[in-house]
Amino acid sequence: MASVLITGTNRGIGLEFVSRFLDQGHSVIATCREPANAGKLRELGADASRLRVLQLDVSSADSRAGFVNELGDEAIDVFINNAGIYGPRAAQFGKVTEAEWLQVFQVNTVAPLLLTQELIENFRRGENTRLVYVTSKMGSIADNQSGGSYVYRSSKTALNQVVKSLAADLADDGLTAIVIHPGWVQTDMGGPNALIDTATSVAGMMSVIDGLSPADSGRFFNYDGAEIPW
Repeated sequence: MASVLITGTNRGIGLEFVSRFLDQGHSVIATCREPANAGKLRELGADASRLRVLQLDVSSADSRAGFVNELGDEAIDVFINNAGIYGPRAAQFGKVTEAEWLQVFQVNTVAPLLLTQELIENFRRGENTRLVYVTSKMGSIADNQSGGSYVYRSSKTALNQVVKSLAADLADDGLTAIVIHPGWVQTDMGGPNALIDTATSVAGMMSVIDGLSPADSGRFFNYDGAEIPW
C-alpha cells in the first residue's frame, strides 16, 4: 500500500485519481482549497479511514506552510501535482494582460516547484517515490501549430522545464519526476466536447505511474503511455 498525495481533488481528474487510488487500497491525502464545499470528495471517504482531505491553496505561501506543518514527517510515495488553472479563455494576441498571466504562472508553474521544495523530506522518506506533474500537450513547443492560448501554453511549457530540472537534481535521491498529459478530458476545463472522460484519462495515467522507474525520470508522457515531444 502506497501513501499518495494529490492536489486539486474536489472535482474532475483529481477526484477520479482519489477514487481509483482508494479502490486499489492505497492511503490518500487529498487536497483542495475549500474542503467544506468538496461534497463528492468527502463522500469517497465516508467508509474509509484511508482518505484524509486537507485544505491547501497551492498559490498561497501561508496555506502551503500550514499544510506542510500538518503533514509533519509523513512519508509520501506518490505525489500527483494536479492542481492547475487555464486562465482567461480570451487570452489571444492583443488580449493578454500581465495580472492574468502572472496568476496562471503562480498556480501552474511556480507553486509546483515551491511545494516540491517544501515537501522534499517527505518524498525522500517514501519508497520508490514518484513525482507526477499533470501538464498539457499544449505546453509542447514542437506540437504548437495553431498558436494562441499564450497564458496557458507558456505556463505548462515552463512547468515541463521545471520538472526536467527536478528529474536531474533529484536523481541522486532516487526520486522519479515526470510530466504527463491527461488527454483532452471532459471536465470543467476541457469542456463537454472533449475526446475522453475522466475514467479513461486517469486509468491510463495510473498505468503509466505504476510502470515508472528511475530510468523514466524527466520524460513527457501522454496518458496512454506514448511519449510527447518537448
